[in-house]
Amino acid sequence: MTEKLHLSPDDEFPEDLSKVEDKDLQVLDSQVQRQLDYEYVAEGEPNPETEFRHYDLDEEFEERDKRET
Repeated sequence: MTEKLHLSPDDEFPEDLSKVEDKDLQVLDSQVQRQLDYEYVAEGEPNPETEFRHYDLDEEFEERDKRET
């Protein structure tokens, strides 16, 4: 199975990121980052849903970092 490079605002997104495994979370973060980059270039600003997903992912990574220390 080939992973998508971008995760558009219409694509499914997990409701509870705490249940996503580390590797899958990193892939998801990469997809959302690529989508953000695309939106800035193509549309001049990010879609609010993509921006929210990016923020949500950042928060989850911060929470995981806190649990590890």
